[in-house]
Amino acid sequence: MFNKILIANRGEIACRVMETAQKMGVSCVAVYSDADASAKHVQMADEAVHIGGAAPADSYLKGDVIIQAALDTGAQAIHPGYGFLSENPGFVDAVEAAGLIFIGPSADAIRKMGLKDAAKVLMELAGVPVVPGYHGDNQDPDHLAGAAQTIGYPVLIKAVAGGGGKGMRLVEHPEDFTEALDSARGEAKTAFGNDAVLVEKFVSKPRHIEVQVFGDGTQAVHLFERDCSLQRRHQKVIEEAPAPGMTTEMREAMGQAGVRAAEAIGYKGAGTVEFIVDASDGLRPDRFWFMEMNTRLQVEHPVTEAITGVDLVEWQLRVASGEALPKTQDDLTINGHAFEARLYAEDVPKGFLPATGTLTHLRFPAECRADSGVRSGDTISPWYDPMIAKVVVHGPTRAVALENLHRVLRRTEVAGTVTNLSFLGALTRHPGFAAGDVDTGLIGRDIDGLVRTSDAGARLIVAAAMTALDLVETGPDTGFSLWAPLHRAVQLKCDSEVIDLDVQVEGPDRQVWQIKDTTVLAQRRNGGWYIDDRPMPPVALAGATITVFDDYGQVFEHVDPLDRDASALGDTNVVEAPMPGLVKAMFATVGQAVSEGDRLAILEAMKMEHSLLAARDGVIAEVLAETGAQVEAGAALVRLEEE
Repeated sequence: MFNKILIANRGEIACRVMETAQKMGVSCVAVYSDADASAKHVQMADEAVHIGGAAPADSYLKGDVIIQAALDTGAQAIHPGYGFLSENPGFVDAVEAAGLIFIGPSADAIRKMGLKDAAKVLMELAGVPVVPGYHGDNQDPDHLAGAAQTIGYPVLIKAVAGGGGKGMRLVEHPEDFTEALDSARGEAKTAFGNDAVLVEKFVSKPRHIEVQVFGDGTQAVHLFERDCSLQRRHQKVIEEAPAPGMTTEMREAMGQAGVRAAEAIGYKGAGTVEFIVDASDGLRPDRFWFMEMNTRLQVEHPVTEAITGVDLVEWQLRVASGEALPKTQDDLTINGHAFEARLYAEDVPKGFLPATGTLTHLRFPAECRADSGVRSGDTISPWYDPMIAKVVVHGPTRAVALENLHRVLRRTEVAGTVTNLSFLGALTRHPGFAAGDVDTGLIGRDIDGLVRTSDAGARLIVAAAMTALDLVETGPDTGFSLWAPLHRAVQLKCDSEVIDLDVQVEGPDRQVWQIKDTTVLAQRRNGGWYIDDRPMPPVALAGATITVFDDYGQVFEHVDPLDRDASALGDTNVVEAPMPGLVKAMFATVGQAVSEGDRLAILEAMKMEHSLLAARDGVIAEVLAETGAQVEAGAALVRLEEE
């Protein structure tokens, strides 16, 4: 076994690898950028090395600097985590050339699975079923259009070097093919430097089911399947293992296909073989097809660990150090059911817009596994993926595990940034998902019902107001007045609504609140406050911001009566950056006439591109930023002439 390894990653996955490695007695070296100098993974490590600027290109993607850090610190091996350099065969070659061990597959295996079209040809030869489609080298638009016609509409255009939905377009009618092809190629060129595409049959009720495999370079085993069908914009939201509705025959067929895929390329380490499944007639062994292989540890690996009792990172370290596979296929069994929910800093009602902010409060229930790379007080940076945590639960059955997930999410406490917590909670109560009737289009179809904004109830408002006026921790003289019970007023703001409250404090243990025509009684009993005869929910205070942890968290602002909001109605003349980021493209020019909804600029932030649109018809008066500029949140980018 290794004595010391370097982890060439950051955040949650770096922390996850360290937890197992340090339990095994292996020292861990962290690397960090300017933005991560005080990050959780740096604090957890036995030693840490600074590798460059905040941008990934200046730090976490600098393979030569990372390798030198490993050599300088005496590390014997490098664990890549996922993302960044984890599936870069050139990095693997460089690691091995430096006399170090790469904890993962060979460069050859990564190359064979790196391009979707070549991988599909290889899988066909290995007897793995692939989706009907065109995966050839001829990229002539007319040839591709002809291939689509032969396959039959609807079809998917996919970048051969793609991932995360980039360079992917659904085409339902022949007349839309050319425009979709141009769009997919443009996005693929920007994201991957490669505009080649393939064309595949679009499955009408698709499920995304993947098989966890593990190889020693010669032989492989599978650790059963995960269902990752609950997606938005091709990004996974909630994953589970095993897949609902899975039959013994289907599991055997998919598992063996995954093993054949791994053994065909001499795979070593943890990998995932992803399949698209046609669920229009249930799960059938003849209705699944290979999509791609992820030659690394997956984000959702904890659900596999939960149902098998296997620590996949431990397996990675053991196999990379020369040990045999810890278990045979017959040794592996499924125990119960597990879910993983991805908690993100993102504004769901605004189209899942990634968010930044300082986490003023972060707490997870004890009965879940929360893999996180951040703590209370940490900042969600615009430079990296805005994941806060992976919340994982387990139960003896799917129904019990789902109820556990619902309960855990309701009791998760996050303050300081907007999150997708209530959206995740709504998914746990979706009747189709609860019944296991899932497919990749579920969220898109039912998005209106899942994206809900709940009105703050009187109990939550009073809890926030008590905190704002410092009336929670009361003393014997609280409420005392020489002539009458003490009256106080407070003003709160929730979203755009201003709420006026008045309280009559009748002593240290009793308060009578008035909200418009509603009277609410707060009383302290047995050392705790009760509001309307219900326990007061937990509350976090940060400056003027009050977060009440009920119904996935409700945020209030304590309004200073001297403040005046001069911009309550907004300004449709100015297009602002919704978050810090890079101006990837600027389309606006001075004097240009634009219509409402026209794309004026593209902002790149948190590994995603965001189109900034005109809020109304008008004429461009000023262009205040240029392509390539790094801008802060709220920066004015384009101004329209006054109406």
